[in-house]
Amino acid sequence: MRAPEPWNPDRAAEVIARHKDAPGALLPLLHELQGVFGCIPDEAVRPVAEALNLSRAEVHGVVSFYHDFRRDPAGRHVLKLCQAEACQSMGCRSLAAEVEQRLGVRLGETTADGRVTVEAVYCLGLCATAPSAMLDGQVVGRLTPARVEALLETLP
Repeated sequence: MRAPEPWNPDRAAEVIARHKDAPGALLPLLHELQGVFGCIPDEAVRPVAEALNLSRAEVHGVVSFYHDFRRDPAGRHVLKLCQAEACQSMGCRSLAAEVEQRLGVRLGETTADGRVTVEAVYCLGLCATAPSAMLDGQVVGRLTPARVEALLETLP
């Protein structure tokens, strides 16, 4: 995972220029901005809106609606814990509580050292191996507290 760049309006303008004339440009543009800066900073909303002839409210609405868009950068590692029905039936809520206690954060937060962000997601498509999670883009099933602990121990 590449380290995010600090906010730079000129760099943002380059990304916006690449996408602004494409049909349906908003989502690909936002994804690239997040790839560059690690999030969609508030400072990005106005130039995106102006380039795409949208209101700031429309851009903000998209950023706040889709759970994969961040307003603040994530930690170096992202642990997404499935909270959907199949995982609930297999104990994901108690597993999430143990992860929160172990890391000292709540779902949606990042550890103080910036190492791990823990997020709730609603279905990873691994219902047969519930409870499941995704760690840095890799899906993991049949989780137990010990298995999560082992995964966290492998993180630099």
